[in-house]
Amino acid sequence: MTKIKSIIILAFFVLGIHQFYGQSYNFKTSGLSVMQKDQKGKWGKWSDLKLVDILVKLDTDKNRIVVYSEIIQLFEIIDYIPLEESETDNVYSFTCKDNNGEDCTLSIITRKKQDNRKQLYITYEDRIILYNIFNYK
Repeated sequence: MTKIKSIIILAFFVLGIHQFYGQSYNFKTSGLSVMQKDQKGKWGKWSDLKLVDILVKLDTDKNRIVVYSEIIQLFEIIDYIPLEESETDNVYSFTCKDNNGEDCTLSIITRKKQDNRKQLYITYEDRIILYNIFNYK
């Protein structure tokens, strides 16, 4: 796991995903959308994009991601998933437990063909929370 962690850190640094200060990476959000499964287990539609200005911090020293929303969302990183790269996206994913003990996957996606736009997906079994994010010092 330490090797995977090192590769992720190096990839963030080399690819310019965000500013590198020790082992912490800071982002700000600009938008929020949510999608939920219906009673039959099928995904619904994305909610309208809501403009939000929230700090998000990835701290690999403490193995956590914190979304400083009105109600703070704390995610303990259980596993660092290897980089998934395609023609259109770079995906850095983390298997996590939230502050309620619920399992989820957090993914930071860079959209290569959309001017390297970044998004944070918080994926649960029954819902997905999407934040548009950008690098923040």
